Amino acid sequence: MQVSHTPAAVSAVFDDPNLIAHAGLVPVMRLAERCGLPRLVAAKVKLTGARNGAGAAAEAKVTSIVGGMAAGADSIDDLHILRHGAMPAVFAGIRAPSTLGTFLRAFTHGHALQLHAVHRRFLAALAAHTPLLPGADAMAFIDVDSTHKRVYGRTKQGAEYGRFKGIRTLHPLLATICTPHARPVIAGVRMRRGKAADSRGAPKFVSEALATAVEAGCTGMRILRADSQFYNAGVIAACHRAGAHFSITTGMNPSIKRAVHSIPDDAWQHISYPTAVPDPETGELISDAEVAEIPQYSAFASRKRSERVTARLIVRRVRDLAKPAVMGEQGELFPVWRYHPFFTDQPAATLQAEREHRHHAVVEQVIADTKAGALTHLPSGHFHANAAWLTLWAMTYNLLRATGALTSPFHTKATTATLRSHLVQVPARIARSARRITLHLPHNWPWQHAWTHLFDTVHDPPAPA
Repeated sequence: MQVSHTPAAVSAVFDDPNLIAHAGLVPVMRLAERCGLPRLVAAKVKLTGARNGAGAAAEAKVTSIVGGMAAGADSIDDLHILRHGAMPAVFAGIRAPSTLGTFLRAFTHGHALQLHAVHRRFLAALAAHTPLLPGADAMAFIDVDSTHKRVYGRTKQGAEYGRFKGIRTLHPLLATICTPHARPVIAGVRMRRGKAADSRGAPKFVSEALATAVEAGCTGMRILRADSQFYNAGVIAACHRAGAHFSITTGMNPSIKRAVHSIPDDAWQHISYPTAVPDPETGELISDAEVAEIPQYSAFASRKRSERVTARLIVRRVRDLAKPAVMGEQGELFPVWRYHPFFTDQPAATLQAEREHRHHAVVEQVIADTKAGALTHLPSGHFHANAAWLTLWAMTYNLLRATGALTSPFHTKATTATLRSHLVQVPARIARSARRITLHLPHNWPWQHAWTHLFDTVHDPPAPA
């Protein structure tokens, strides 16, 4: 492909007031309105003591940030993306980035909790209005994990040298919900200091995530999956109180080691993976392993009797290729194994339970998607402003997932970047006639039918309650 004219025959002028670069925001924000986002913000977020009028019209400011994030903004200055061409003719109440920055910096811990409440109810509304979590009435998985986000600048509140030497980070915690037929959505997020332990506040966070799953329509079996950082009595007790099952990696403490080495050789079952999976310790690709189960393993034996838990200990072992096999007395080679145990009370068969637990890695897709989107930066020096930014991104992520669920089977499982490039970043020219606005979009847009289906769906009269 090459330019069809000589340089002297091509010119560019930014002078058309009837163009918009992100026509896909029209159906996306219409869906947010139908699910009650402005109403929820007005009812829950009360920045009454905020200075410079930051608390006034919070719903307009929240929807402006969500719209900017949906269009690709990853910093406060990037929210200028909403103030071009004919955008003010299509959207009312767009706020300037300076106003939005003042709004975010007015947040306190209590205001962040108010925004969390909006996020939970907004997710429930999205699940009720769209096929966001198909199969949730039968089975749903709630995955909990944490990540570190590198930040720069000495004045960034909460940034500390944590897990990574010489790198200052903030430490978000997140929970996702998925089903066997749907990509995950974000059930909850928390911003924490860089040195915060992974399990700090985990029992309460898990309780909220499980309650959010119920509000989002997960009325069938719920299984909480987590890494070994969340293997503690408080997290399991939270699952029991919520009526959910758990599947948590344990690590190899002395008690687990004794239990694993007591498994007889004939108890191991072979398992093959359809596609090779990376080993969590070495990163090497493995396609074969062996699995065994201890049906009754008592965890937390050092705690008081009411906090002890007896459930299944399932162990996967793989060959440790980094260590040579041991030569026996008869000249036989004994392989060296590495063990990956997890503690669970879910009722599935051993191999099925192991496959489902391994699928916990799906939460890493959400983390990668988040860091490639609005969490490319944590834009403020104020800790609670960054906490609010993280929650607003979670709401935007769920909104885009619901948009894809309404569009086509392909977009149901597409990444956020794909949803944005196919459905949101569509240029259009507006025409006004008889108090109506018509969007003229590009001829032969490859995803024309998917976009039109989305637009017609969200502009149809709402179904009766």
